[in-house]
Amino acid sequence: MQRPFARFLCAALLAAVTPLALLAADDSPTYTNPKEAGPDYALQGEYVGEVNVDGAKVKYGVQVIALGKDKFQAVTYPGGLPGDGYSGGSSYDDLLKAEGTARNGKVEFKGEDFIATLGDGKIEVVADNGDEIGTFKKVERKSPTLGKKAPEDAVVLFDGTTADKFENGKIVQEDLLLADCYSKEKFGDHTMHLEFRTPFKPEARGQGRGNSGVYIQSRYECQVLDSFGLSGEDNECGGIYKVSQPKVNMCYPPLTWQTYDIDFTAAKYDAEGKKTDNARVTIKQNGVVIHEDLELPQETPGRHKESPEKDALYLQGHGNPVVFRNIWVVEK
Repeated sequence: MQRPFARFLCAALLAAVTPLALLAADDSPTYTNPKEAGPDYALQGEYVGEVNVDGAKVKYGVQVIALGKDKFQAVTYPGGLPGDGYSGGSSYDDLLKAEGTARNGKVEFKGEDFIATLGDGKIEVVADNGDEIGTFKKVERKSPTLGKKAPEDAVVLFDGTTADKFENGKIVQEDLLLADCYSKEKFGDHTMHLEFRTPFKPEARGQGRGNSGVYIQSRYECQVLDSFGLSGEDNECGGIYKVSQPKVNMCYPPLTWQTYDIDFTAAKYDAEGKKTDNARVTIKQNGVVIHEDLELPQETPGRHKESPEKDALYLQGHGNPVVFRNIWVVEK
């Protein structure tokens, strides 16, 4: 690797960074529309490019997270972005991170013999002598299952026209379903597709940053949260609370539509009501498997206990304007 950029990465790793899992700022600014989210939102996002390593071009991905008040954190992924080159093989603690402050629409990371500048849809790393070390261009990924149509045998729970199939269902922003409702219909073994969007809360942290959850059968929670750029724990987006963290953190930036595609097999019980087999689930987030045939030993906290009966889909409410669309279920 060219030495100036290597020194930059080492310095970034050692730099003091703001943890993204602190106490929530419940009264922090909240945005539900990208057009109103401000200049920090425009800088936040995903970037992909190459750097020179011993004369060869090596691909990297960078996620830039807005922390509020012009502050940013950048997380660098060898091989590319999560799910697109980076598979989660490296420990999150070992990933290179850096902070910067926006001025006049740009963010600069300064190091010995180089300057890295974020702005105009790219990150440019340049040596003091003017030689280009690497360029990362902004990308906007979309889930390959976004907008997936319900098959003929599906139970369509929400298509944007009515919330009548949910108890406490409320439509907001003309055609979106607000969190904090549950389906009137109950399900056993099934597959499910749904799409969700978290708000942009740059000054919030941890569970205050767009918290919700998809409770399969009202019993097993797959977290919904703005966990963009985080390590991917069981209480972050894609995690099965108290059971398993996702294989890789596939969380897109806030205000981006994301997908869950779920294949669920309910727990089995004998004639006396004794459980004989645990529930199992496979989940894809944004088209990437984050849980594969995962055994669910018990219900997760916050909703219903396990039992032989079918139960509803619950979209957890935590006071955050998390919204859903295109929700359908196919019973096995």
